[in-house]
Amino acid sequence: MKEVRHSDGRVELDDPKPLEASPLYNEDLAPVRVADRRWTTYNFAALWISMAHCIPTYMLASGLIGAGMSWGQALFTILLGNTIVLLPILANSHPGTKYGIPFPVFARAAYGTVGSNLPALMRAIVACGWFGIQCWIGGEALHTFFRALWPGWATAFGGPIGGHLPGEWISFLLFWALNILIVFRGMELLRHVENWAAPYVLIMTALLVVWALKQVHGLGPLLHQPGKFATTAEFIKVFIPSLTAMIGFWATLSLNMPDFTRFGRSQREQMFGQVVALPTTMTVFAAMGVFITSASAVIYGKAMWDPVELVGQFKEPWVVAIAMFTVVVATLSVNIAANVVSPANDFANAFPRHISFRTGGLITGLIGILMQPWRLIADPSGYIFKWLLGYSGGLGSIAGVLIADYWLVRRTRLHLADLYLPDGAYRFSRGWNVPATVATLAGCALAWAGVVIPPIAPLFDYAWFVGFFAAGGIYFLMVRNPPTVVKAAAP
Repeated sequence: MKEVRHSDGRVELDDPKPLEASPLYNEDLAPVRVADRRWTTYNFAALWISMAHCIPTYMLASGLIGAGMSWGQALFTILLGNTIVLLPILANSHPGTKYGIPFPVFARAAYGTVGSNLPALMRAIVACGWFGIQCWIGGEALHTFFRALWPGWATAFGGPIGGHLPGEWISFLLFWALNILIVFRGMELLRHVENWAAPYVLIMTALLVVWALKQVHGLGPLLHQPGKFATTAEFIKVFIPSLTAMIGFWATLSLNMPDFTRFGRSQREQMFGQVVALPTTMTVFAAMGVFITSASAVIYGKAMWDPVELVGQFKEPWVVAIAMFTVVVATLSVNIAANVVSPANDFANAFPRHISFRTGGLITGLIGILMQPWRLIADPSGYIFKWLLGYSGGLGSIAGVLIADYWLVRRTRLHLADLYLPDGAYRFSRGWNVPATVATLAGCALAWAGVVIPPIAPLFDYAWFVGFFAAGGIYFLMVRNPPTVVKAAAP
C-alpha cells in the first residue's frame, strides 16, 4: 500500500483494500478518501453552532451566578474557558484532516493498537453520560410539547414513578429512539441536520430574547445584580474551578474532533470554521440565557433558568409547540454530533469485527439510560463542580499525551496503513505503548488526588490543566530517547 501525499498536505492510501482483512479495520473506521472529504468552513461552523445551541449552554451561567458571580463575570469565564479549550481542539483536529482518520484510530499512534481502547473508552463513557443528559432534556421538551397539544397528557398515564410522571418517561424514551434512528442513517444525514439546525435555533432564540426584553422594557434585575465577592481572592477561589469546568464542557470534543475533521476539505477550512464559531456562539448563547432569565424574574416573579419551564408558562398552545420544537431540534443536533459519533466509533474500535458505527451508537444509548441522567442534571452546582470538573482531569490527561505524541514526538508524521495493522509500527509491546498508559494514569491520579488528599485539594480545581500538563510532560520525557518510539514516529 502506497501513501499518496497531496499538495495541500492531506494523505490517503492508493489502495486500502489489503487492509480489509485486518482485525483492526472496518468500514466505519477506515480512512476517508480525499475525494470524499467534503466538509467546508460552513459545515464546521454549523456543527459548532448547533452543538453550542443547547440547554446546558443556555443554563451554563446559572451555576456561576448561583456561586456568586455577576452576569458579566460569568460570561467572561465562559468565553475564556472556550477560548482555551479551542487550542487542544485545533491541535487534535489536524490529524483528522491530514489522514482522514477518526479519533480512536488516531489514538493508536500514541497508545498502541490495543492501548488506544483506554482513551477511547474513557471518552466513550463520558459521552454516554452526556447522551443521557441531552435525551432527558429533549424528553422534557417533548413532554411540554405534548401537554400543549393535549392538556390531559400530564395525568393520562397515572401518578409519578420514581419522582417523574409516566408521560415524562415516555417522552424521554421517544426522544431517545429518535436519536438512535438518526444514528442508524449515518454521518451524511447528520451533516444536513447540523446545516439547517444551526441558523434555525439561533433565530428562534433571538426572537425569544426580543420578546423577553419587550415584556420588561429593559434588561431585568439579574443584569443589575453585582457579584457577591468582596475581594479578588474570594473571586479567584470560585473562578478557577469554574474556568476548569468550562474547559471540561468541551473537553470531550477536544479529543474526538478527528471524527469530524476527517471529512474536512482543507486544514484552513476546518480551523477557520471552528475558531469563528465555538467561543463566540457559546458566549452569545449563554448571554441569551442570562437576558431571558433576567426578564422571567420580572414577568413571572422568579428567575427561570430552564427554558422548558419558562415556555411552559405560555398560554398559547401554538407558541409552546413552536418553542418546544426548537428545543427538540437544538437538543437533537447537539446530542448526535457531540455524544454519539465519538462513542460509536470508540466502541467499534474495541471490537472492529463485531461492532459497527450503528451498533456502537445503540450501545451508547443503552449505557446513557443506565447512567440515570435525571440525577446528573438535577443540581446545577453539582453538574458544574462535580460532573464537568471531575471528568475534565481524565480527558485533559489524554489530550496531553495525544498532543505531545503527535506534535512533539512525531512532528505530525504518521504511517497511515500501520494504524490498521496489528503487527505494524504501532504495535509497541503487545499492542500497548507503556509510556502513554503510564503518563495518562499519572495525569489522572494527580488531577483527582485532591478529592481524597486534603493538602492537595486545590489540584482538583485545576483538574484539566493538571492532567494535561502532567500527562503530556511525563509522556514526552519518557519517550524522547527510546529508539522504538522514535522509529514508530517516522513513516
